[in-house]
Amino acid sequence: MKVVFFTGSGISDESGIPTFRERNALWEDYDPKIYASIASWRTHKEEMLHFHNEFRRLVLEKEPNAAHLFIADMQENHELVVITQNVDDLHERAGSQNVIHLHGNLFEAKSTFNPNLIYPCHKDINIGDRCEKRKSIKTQRHLVW
Repeated sequence: MKVVFFTGSGISDESGIPTFRERNALWEDYDPKIYASIASWRTHKEEMLHFHNEFRRLVLEKEPNAAHLFIADMQENHELVVITQNVDDLHERAGSQNVIHLHGNLFEAKSTFNPNLIYPCHKDINIGDRCEKRKSIKTQRHLVW
C-alpha cells in the first residue's frame, strides 16, 4: 500500500518548535517581509542569516515526537512519502526516508555557482561563506548571497 503524509507546523509544535503563524508564532516577533523574503536579502542579509542560524540551532535542540516516529515506523509495511511544509529535519531524524520539503530545509545549503551542489548544513552560515567552487552559497530557503 502506498501512503502519503502531508504535515505542517502542528506536528513539530509538539516537539517545541514554534510555528510561523499559530499561537506564539515566530511571525509575531519577526516580520516575514524582512526575515523570509528574497527581496529583503539586499538590505537585510545579516538579520536574515542571524534569524535562520538561530532557528537552526533551536531545531537542533529538539527531538522528533511520537507523531514523527509513528510516520517513520509505517515505512516498514508501506511505501511512504512525507510531504511537509516544515523546514526542520524531525521527520528525517525520526527515520523517514522519503521526505519532500515544500518550503526548503534549514539543514541544506545550495551553491549559487552550481545548484546541483547541495551541502549538509548544521552550523551557522555567514556572509562570505563559499562552496569549494569558491562561489557563494544559498540556503534551500531561497536566500542568495
